[in-house]
Amino acid sequence: MTNTVYINNDQHKIPVTPSLRGLIRRAVNAALKYEDFSCPCEVSVTFTDNEKIRTLNREYRKIDRETDVLSFPLFDENFGDGEKPALGDIVLSLEKAEAQAREYGHSFEREAAFLTVHSMLHLLGYDHETGEEDEKEMFFKQDEIMKILGL
Repeated sequence: MTNTVYINNDQHKIPVTPSLRGLIRRAVNAALKYEDFSCPCEVSVTFTDNEKIRTLNREYRKIDRETDVLSFPLFDENFGDGEKPALGDIVLSLEKAEAQAREYGHSFEREAAFLTVHSMLHLLGYDHETGEEDEKEMFFKQDEIMKILGL
C-alpha cells in the first residue's frame, strides 16, 4: 500500500503543472519516510491564492493577513484495518510561494517543496511556535528532508 496525496487547485494565478504536482507528492512522501511513518496514509494539498489563504488564516488562526501555508491535522489513531488514516490538509498559497522564492533568491519549486515539508511536519505533530527547542528540532528536520529532495 502507498500513500495517497490528493491535490486540488483552487487558484488561477500560478500554473499548476504535472511537474509541480509530482514535486509536491515527493515532498509529502519524503517527510513521511524521514519520520519513519510506515502506515500508508492520505494527505490533501490545496493550492490557493493570497486572498483565499488570508480568509482561512483569519477564520482559523484569528490572524488577518495572508500567509504562505496552513496545516490542518486530522490524524485519528482509531482507524480500521485496511483503512488509510487521513493525516490532514495542507493549504498552500502559490502566489505567496512565488513571491517568497523571488525574495529569498531561489526557485519557485524549492519554495513550494519547502512549504509542503514544513506543513507535513505540522501534520505529524511538530510545532515551531511552542518553544526554541521545538523550533530548532523542526527546522533541522526541514533542512534534512530538503537535502533528501535535492533542494
